[in-house]
Amino acid sequence: MLKVLKFGGSSMADAIQYKKVKEIVESDPARRVVVVSAAGKRYKEDHKLTDLLYLCHAHLRYGVSVESVFGMIRDRYLEIKKDLDLKVDIETELDQIRKKMDKGISEEELVSRGEYLSAMLMADYLGFDFVDAAQWLKFRYDGSIDRKASYEALKQAVDGRKAVIPGFYGIMPDGRIKTLSRGGSDITGALAAAALDADVYENWTDVSGILMADPRIVEDPQPIERVTYNELRELSHAGAQVLHEETIYPVRDKNIPLNIRNTNEPDHPGTMVMESFDDAEETEHRFITGIAGKKDYSIVTITKNGLSNAVGELRQILEIFEDHNVSIEYVPSGLDSVSLVMESAQVTACLYSILGELQKKIKPNDIKVTDKIAIVAAVGRKMASRAGVSGKIFARLGEHGISIRMISQGPEELNIIVGVDNKNYANTIRVLYNSFVK
Repeated sequence: MLKVLKFGGSSMADAIQYKKVKEIVESDPARRVVVVSAAGKRYKEDHKLTDLLYLCHAHLRYGVSVESVFGMIRDRYLEIKKDLDLKVDIETELDQIRKKMDKGISEEELVSRGEYLSAMLMADYLGFDFVDAAQWLKFRYDGSIDRKASYEALKQAVDGRKAVIPGFYGIMPDGRIKTLSRGGSDITGALAAAALDADVYENWTDVSGILMADPRIVEDPQPIERVTYNELRELSHAGAQVLHEETIYPVRDKNIPLNIRNTNEPDHPGTMVMESFDDAEETEHRFITGIAGKKDYSIVTITKNGLSNAVGELRQILEIFEDHNVSIEYVPSGLDSVSLVMESAQVTACLYSILGELQKKIKPNDIKVTDKIAIVAAVGRKMASRAGVSGKIFARLGEHGISIRMISQGPEELNIIVGVDNKNYANTIRVLYNSFVK
C-alpha cells in the first residue's frame, strides 16, 4: 500500500510541528511520499513565509531594502534546522537565493523557495530523499499542466523510494519556475498521488476534516465523516471553505480516496472523500451531509406570457448575460417566468445595460431585480431516499420567520438550495443545522 501525504503551512510552521509530522509519517509504513508547503504562521500575528517572499519581491521591484524581511525568512528556517539538529546545508541555499535576488530573480521562482526550503529540511528530518518539484511537475507554455509527462517524470524520480516533495510550483518548457495558484501545494499533493497511483491521498491541515457548517455561525459543528466527491463539489460551490477544486480532479480521476486529517489531532479519522460509499457500511443516520452558503446575490426574474413554449428564448436570455461575462449560478423557472441567480459583484457594473438588452430582444411583460440575497444549500446524498425532506426544511424555516425568496433543486436530489434575505443568512444556517443535525 502507498499513501501520499500533504502537509500545509500550519504543519510546517516550526520544529514542534515538524515533530508531529514525523510521528504521523513513521506511524504507518505506507506513508512514503510527503508533499509540503512553506512554513505558515506560528501564532496569530506571525507571518506566512510565502507572504514574506512576495514582500521581498515587491521591495526589489521598488528599490526598497529587503534585508530585514529576508532576514526574517533566514532566521525562521535556520531556527527549525537548529531546533531539530539537522545537517542539510540550508545556509548555502539561502545565500544562493539572496544572490539571485540581486541579479533579478523572477517573482514565481522567489516565492517558490518557501516550499523548496521546507522540503529540504523535512527530507533531512525524515531521512527521505528530496525530489524537487522542478524535476517532474511540467507546465505547457499556456500555463496548463502536462499531466502525462508529469506523471511519468514523478514515477521515474521516486521509483519506489521514500521522498519529500515541495508543493506549489513546477517548471516551464524553457526551464523557468512556474507557480500554481494560492493553495497550490494541495494541487501538487493530489497530482503526486495520482501520478504514483496511491491507495490513499492524505491531506493534513489544522482542522479535523470538513465541518458540517461554518464554525463562525454554528457553535462547534460536527465534522463530516464521509462525503462523496459530488457532495464535496456542491458544498465548495455553495461557499464551504474546503479544498481547491483543482485538488479534487487528479485523485478523483484515478478513484483515489482523499482523507482530510488534522496534524494536531492525528488520532482523529477526519473526513474521507470517495466517489461513492457502500450503503451497508454507512453509519451516519443524518440525511444532510453539510450546509453551506454565501451572501450578496442578485436575482433577475423575467416574466413573459408563453415563455415556456418559446423555443430558443431562454438561450437568448443567457447569451445576453454571457456577452457581459456574467456567470449564472442557478436558473429556477415557472410556467411564464425564469429567474437567473448570480453574484451581485458580477452584475453591478453592467446591470442596466443587460436590462436594456433584455427589454429590446425578449420584450418581457415584466423584469424584476432582487438584491441582497443569500444562497444556502443543504447537501446530502441520502436526501433522495427520504420522502418529504424539502417540506421539512421549508417548514422549519417558516417556523422561525424566515421567508424563502428562491428555491432550486436538481434532478439528482443531491441538494436543496434556498435564497433568503442577507439578514437571515446566519439564522438560516443555524436553523437547518439545529433541526437536522443536532
